[in-house]
Amino acid sequence: MQSVDYKQLQKWQQEGKDFDLIDVREEFEHEHFNIGGRNIPLGEIGQNLQHIPQDKAVVVYCAKGIRSVIAIQKLMQKGYTNLYNLSGGVYALSS
Repeated sequence: MQSVDYKQLQKWQQEGKDFDLIDVREEFEHEHFNIGGRNIPLGEIGQNLQHIPQDKAVVVYCAKGIRSVIAIQKLMQKGYTNLYNLSGGVYALSS
């Protein structure tokens, strides 16, 4: 599984790299704090495949990096190969 840390994610943003950002936490978590991107809770991933591109990098994140790994595994079963897990999730930003 590919991963990216927050520092690398910021570098991608500065370089203008074309990628999508998916937050798989619950809506209330996303509303409380997020780093951007589309909110698709883990339990809704399977019903939202049309919102997750396969033709560019997609960074998936959650609180600690556990739900995002599960989401990536589910998406890989659907044929996705362009996924990156945000190492440590949003909690890694405060450390």
